[in-house]
Amino acid sequence: MSESNINTKINFGSETFKKYFANTGWMFAEKIFRTLIAFFVGIYVARYLGPDQFGLLNYAISFAGLFASFANLGMDSIVVRELVKSPDRKDEILGTVFRLRLVGAFVTISLVTLTAFLTNEPSFNLLLIVIISSATVFQSITIVEQFFQSKVQAKYNVIAQLSSFIIVSIIKVMLVFFNQPLIYFAIVQTLEMLFLAIGYYFVYTSNGYTFSQWKFVKETAKNLFRDSWPLVLSGVVIAIYMKIDQVMIKYFMSVKDVGYYAVAVKLCEAWYFVPMAISTSVFPAIVNAKQVNEKLYLSRLQKLYDFLAAIAIAIAIPVTFLSDFIINLLYGQAYQPAASVLTIYIWAGVATFLGVASSQYLISENLTKLAFYRTLIGMIVNVIMNLYLIPIYGINGAAIATLVSYSLATFSIGFTKKTSHHFIMMMKSLLFINIIKEVLKNGFNFKTKD
Repeated sequence: MSESNINTKINFGSETFKKYFANTGWMFAEKIFRTLIAFFVGIYVARYLGPDQFGLLNYAISFAGLFASFANLGMDSIVVRELVKSPDRKDEILGTVFRLRLVGAFVTISLVTLTAFLTNEPSFNLLLIVIISSATVFQSITIVEQFFQSKVQAKYNVIAQLSSFIIVSIIKVMLVFFNQPLIYFAIVQTLEMLFLAIGYYFVYTSNGYTFSQWKFVKETAKNLFRDSWPLVLSGVVIAIYMKIDQVMIKYFMSVKDVGYYAVAVKLCEAWYFVPMAISTSVFPAIVNAKQVNEKLYLSRLQKLYDFLAAIAIAIAIPVTFLSDFIINLLYGQAYQPAASVLTIYIWAGVATFLGVASSQYLISENLTKLAFYRTLIGMIVNVIMNLYLIPIYGINGAAIATLVSYSLATFSIGFTKKTSHHFIMMMKSLLFINIIKEVLKNGFNFKTKD
């Protein structure tokens, strides 16, 4: 079949579309419910702890998060890709990655503990950081999530994730109700991953699969790590430029300022499930389109860019004008300094949404090194800008650094000849070019019929 005969329009009545739509529906239902519950529970906890203790908790989470990428080894999307291509090797792939992740978890805990000790963290801060980082051990079994993603069966991931989340949310509410100290909230961070691991164990075995068939294959480990090592480095870099702002705010200012900054960040990042849910769900379809035809492949990516850009901008505009009202309503006057951060930080979501989509392209093309380089650019810019802006503009300076670095990292995809056309695709999505064309086309057809 020639490229000119390939139909790139979505067939809403096809079984394939229904399959992916149902899969996305499960993911969205879970994420929306999860976001709403986390939203209100998070506000309840933040109001109870106050800016000081809430800031310290988030500082510990950010500190531990700087090393979290060593635990999953950057293999999530690569595992999905390999399972889609070779479903018969499921036990070999899952068993190998599970063992690798387990080793990565212990490396992560060791690095976190050593770094916290060498930087002379107070004993209580060190305890919080170690408790939170220990969750990476239980994270190893969540490789089951990628298995169900490859089969486009998100409902099983939803069952495991939602069960764990509901239990932990109830525990958090009880901790506030019974006036418990901060350390218990750190323990809950680890318990959530433990409950999630248990949930994945049950959904996997209840579908007739067994963990006893998982096997470690040295050659498979080498091949997977060869593809993923740039993503491991990329994950480290991502962690630095996503978490370093809160660590640096604590260094230059105080944990109270971390608390202000954290509530704004949480409000913005609450929306980040949208691009992840959509991109994760349609990733198998994008991989399959590549095997069919280049035109279909690029068409699906453009539609993904258009859709995500429209959602991100639709979120950012009203939040920009209502930031003061939102902070006062949700967190109270004690967190008022967070409003200006929210106004700035929310626009970083536009680059984040498009960055998630373009990452799918880089992975499907096995351009993981490029993914690392563009992330590295963003991290370097973020650290330098934070060093310069936080002492001058405080937490607003950190928000500006995030906005600029996220945007530069995403759009640096246009720096190389091989991927420059994706910069153009993203610009089209930001300017709503394809959406406007479709509206004009439909309008013209409507007039012609009259």
